[in-house]
Amino acid sequence: MTSSSSSSQDTERPAHAYPEGLRADALMEEDVAWSHEIDGDRDGDQFDRSERAALRRVAGLSTELEDVTEVEYRQLRLERVVLVGVWTTGTARDADNSLAELAALAETAGALVLDGVIQRRDKPDAATYIGSGKADELRDIVLETGADTVICDGELSPGQLIHLEDVVKVKVIDRTALILDIFAQHAKSREGKAQVALAQMQYMLPRLRGWGQSLSRQMGGGKGGGLATRGPGETKIETDRRRIREKMAKMRREIADMKTGREIKRQERKRNKVPSVAIAGYTNAGKSSLLNRLTGAGVLVENALFATLDPTVRRAETPSGRLYTLADTVGFVRHLPHHLVEAFRSTMEEVGESDLILHVVDGSHPDPEEQLAAVREVIRDVGATGVPEIVVINKADAADPLTLQRLMRIEKRSIAVSARTGRGIEELLALIDNELPRPSVEVEALVPYTHGKLVARAHDEGEVLSAEHTPEGTLLKVRVHEELAADLAPYVPAALA
Repeated sequence: MTSSSSSSQDTERPAHAYPEGLRADALMEEDVAWSHEIDGDRDGDQFDRSERAALRRVAGLSTELEDVTEVEYRQLRLERVVLVGVWTTGTARDADNSLAELAALAETAGALVLDGVIQRRDKPDAATYIGSGKADELRDIVLETGADTVICDGELSPGQLIHLEDVVKVKVIDRTALILDIFAQHAKSREGKAQVALAQMQYMLPRLRGWGQSLSRQMGGGKGGGLATRGPGETKIETDRRRIREKMAKMRREIADMKTGREIKRQERKRNKVPSVAIAGYTNAGKSSLLNRLTGAGVLVENALFATLDPTVRRAETPSGRLYTLADTVGFVRHLPHHLVEAFRSTMEEVGESDLILHVVDGSHPDPEEQLAAVREVIRDVGATGVPEIVVINKADAADPLTLQRLMRIEKRSIAVSARTGRGIEELLALIDNELPRPSVEVEALVPYTHGKLVARAHDEGEVLSAEHTPEGTLLKVRVHEELAADLAPYVPAALA
């Protein structure tokens, strides 16, 4: 009876009750406990598999610097963070990749990553995301590392944020708030800033919480208010919510007005029958580098997530001389917050309205297939599923040749390139030329030299098959759209008419 009781106490002892020197060992034994079931090394029935695998520390995430002066400088301006992930599906490698991406997001936002832990669970805990016992362990890790922020690899409910903060005693943010923060830092244009502000307000609205009595104070009539003015009125938090809703309505109207301007430009390009190509892909896959390589656009290229937020549209030319527009778009990411998809819908319409999508994927990434799937999910969300797609496997110079072969076998319309070295760019340009929609009407016309504008339009809007200068004018053999064919009709030689 006595031994049974002591065994039960051992079972329920939380991880933070271990002596200080043993706590880290207890957390790090997951690899052995998870991978092997060795009878000689059993710890009785004290922990089940998921408990033994809880809060597995992920190596290689820390970005702590060695140089003391730089560390001191960065500590002045950077938040010091611990990352937390809940591993519910997939392999251990998938979970590590997800936390590594969260570390890259945190660094892009300007944080210093001190540690990262993963818990194996069937689903996130409804109260604290990782469970109360593991939240206590997390508090110990926060104290040990000196972190001032915890970042969770998922979207937490308002209740989960509050409860986890109450346990760990430092600020807790989730993946969505982190991505919104990065977008807020990188937005440059008026429209980009408005879209980010709208997404932030949508995210913040259900997460307003009262600190002390100030936000729960009733705003009804008080002393001297007179008859019929005393009442519960509106709480401070309700007032804040109403103001946020009013600001959101105003922001949506402003974004709709800005959208009109881009619509006009897009309609102008359509009227001139200039084909359009949209570059879409995972964040940091090299979309801006590819745009620069194809057009010499000089767009900002940075080894950071979400370096491009404002769409860039540039004119380009195929090897056969056909003009088209090339649009660089905002990068996508796994579990892109739906607030952002909604707020950036007008920007992402560049993808849906294009004639061809260059879907750029990082060939050197550990899991490029998952990147492809994440981007296609967003492309579906913006209604661009009917647009032809070429998969451009970028960073081929740094990719594993076996990975390139696998991707090119899976993706039938794909090409491997390196925007940095120029490898495969000529072949990509030829592929774009071949895939872009061609004008439907073939015309042969003798255009007088006094109508040079028509010749220029034929070069800009159509495909010139041959051009010969004769004493009477320019003899053109072109493939053009119906509107331009009608304008050229008066100059078709009688023998051909």
